[in-house]
Amino acid sequence: MAVSVPGYSPSFKRPPEVVRLRRKRSRDHGAAVPSALPEPAPRRAALAAGLPLRPFPTAGGRGGGAAATVARRNPFARLDNRLRVAGEAREEPPRGPQGALGPLVDSNGENNLLWEEASHERTVTELSQSQHIFSESDTWSSDGAELPVDWSIKTRLLFTSSQPFSWADHLKAQEEAHGLVQHCRATGVTLPQSIPDPKLCTELRCGFQQTLVYWLHPAFSWLPLFPRIGADRKMAGKTSPWSNDEALQRALMSDWAVSFTSVYNLLKTKLCPYFYVCTYQFTVLFRAAGLAGSDVITALVSPTTRGLREAMKNEGIEFSLPLLEDIGHKKKVPEPSLEYEEEQAVSDEDEEESFSWLEEIGVQDQIKKPDMISIKLRKEKHEVQMDHRPESVLLVKGLNTFKLLNFLINCKSLVATSGGQAGVPPTLLSPVAFRGASMQMLKARSINVKAQALSSGYRDQFSLEISGPIMPHALHSVTMLLRSSQRGSFSARLYAHEPTAVFNVCLPLDNELDRKVVHKDLANCGLHPKTLEQLSQMPLLGKSSLRNVEMSDYIFNWRS
Repeated sequence: MAVSVPGYSPSFKRPPEVVRLRRKRSRDHGAAVPSALPEPAPRRAALAAGLPLRPFPTAGGRGGGAAATVARRNPFARLDNRLRVAGEAREEPPRGPQGALGPLVDSNGENNLLWEEASHERTVTELSQSQHIFSESDTWSSDGAELPVDWSIKTRLLFTSSQPFSWADHLKAQEEAHGLVQHCRATGVTLPQSIPDPKLCTELRCGFQQTLVYWLHPAFSWLPLFPRIGADRKMAGKTSPWSNDEALQRALMSDWAVSFTSVYNLLKTKLCPYFYVCTYQFTVLFRAAGLAGSDVITALVSPTTRGLREAMKNEGIEFSLPLLEDIGHKKKVPEPSLEYEEEQAVSDEDEEESFSWLEEIGVQDQIKKPDMISIKLRKEKHEVQMDHRPESVLLVKGLNTFKLLNFLINCKSLVATSGGQAGVPPTLLSPVAFRGASMQMLKARSINVKAQALSSGYRDQFSLEISGPIMPHALHSVTMLLRSSQRGSFSARLYAHEPTAVFNVCLPLDNELDRKVVHKDLANCGLHPKTLEQLSQMPLLGKSSLRNVEMSDYIFNWRS
C-alpha cells in the first residue's frame, strides 16, 4: 500500500504514517494562523543561519476555502532544497556558495564505479528530483579567473546553467570536420568574453568538437577500455578472441609496446605534454619536463603494492614516496647492491642469535619460536599497510622514467591472466596522436529540466553532460568555452576516477621553473597557451580532486 501513496520514496521507511500525521495535525488546528504557532526547531535553526525559507501554506484542511488553493508543502522536502540557477542573486550572507550543483548526485556525495554506471540510466524526471544540498561544513575556495590544475581523470562532467546548451547539439558536418582538423593541427580557438547567440557561433561549435577528441590504444569497439581498475564486471561476458590464443596475445602486446614507446618519445621531445597508462591494477601518469612545476620528466604510479615496489627496486628504478615524505618519513629506495644484501644477511643472523638464550635456560621447546617470514613481515608492516592506498603513490623522475618504460613493457604481471580483462594490454590515453593510436570522442548531451524556483513556480534549468576519460586539458578547454557561451555564469559537478585523484600531490622541487622557457619549449605540444599555463602550475589539491565548480560573473569558486 505504501507504494501507491503519491510522493512515496523508498529511502523513507514509513512514509504513509508521516503523511497521515501531518494531515491530522492540520485538521486539529483548523484554520489557525501558522504564525501564531511556535516555529519548529529546524526552521529556527535555518533562520538563525540566514537561509531563505518559503513560508508554510495556510493550514485549512482539505476544504478550507481560500486555503485550499494554496499548495500543501511536501513533508519530505528539505529546507531550501531548490536548484540554484546560475546568475541568480544571493540572499544569504557571503559565507561560500551554497548552490545545488549536482543533479544526479547521491545524498552523501560518494563516487564509485557502481554508482557511476547506474547514474547514466536515470531518467530526466530523476534528474529534476535528485538534488544535492551542501552543508555549512563544506569549504569553498575562490581562485579568481582560473581553476587550480587537476591531474585526475574525470569520468563525467555535469554542467548546469540558466542559459541553454543547445549550441552543443547536432553539429553540422562542416563544423565537425573543422573541429577535427583544428585538433590535428593544434589550432587555438579564441572567443570573445560573451557570445550573444552561441547557437550561431561557428567558432564555438567547432571548438567544442575539438575539445572532445582524445587518442586511445588499444581500441576495441565492443570492449570498454576505461576505467580498467575494478572494471571486470563491466567486461564480463564480452567477446575476447585472444583469451586462449597466445600468439594473438603476443601480437597485441608487441603492438602495444610500439605505441607505448612512440608516445614516450613524443613526451621526451616535448611534442606530447602528458599521457596515462591504465592497467587493471594501477595507473601511471607520465608528464613532460616543465609541467607541474618540474624541470624533468616525471611519472606517478598509483596505487602500488609492496610486490610492485620490490620489483621496481630490483630493476634499479629509483623512486620516492612523496606523501610519506611530506610527513617526515622519507622512503627513498636505492639501487640493489652487494652491501645491501650483506646488511640483510647480518640482520637475519641477529634474529637467529636473539633466541639463543632460550636454549641456555632450557625452555626452547616450550616457547614457539617465530619463523623468519613472520619476523620480516612484522618489520615491513608499515609497507604492507599502505598497499592500495593513496599513500602508496610513487614518484619517478628523470632518466628513471625510461627504466620504468622498459620495466612496464617487460612486466609479465601487467596483463590480467583471467577474468574479463584477460589478455588485454593496458590502455594508453593521450591528448595528441601517436603511433597506433585511435581517435575517439567524448560523449556529450544536453538536458532541459524544470527546477523549483524561489516562488511556488518552476523555471527552466539547462544541463550539459560530458562522459568518458576526460583528461586535464579537456576540462580546462571546456571551462574556457563555457565562460563565453554561458556569459560567465555556470555550475559544474565533476566525477573523478578515484585512483587518479592522488596525482595532484605536490612534488618536491629541485629548481624553480622559468615559465617563459617552458612555454617556448612546449609550444608545439598541441595545447592551447592558456591550458599550458595552467598545467605548468604547481598542484595544490593533494590527495583530492575538484568536485564542484561554480562561476559567477567570470569568477571561479571551487570545492575539492
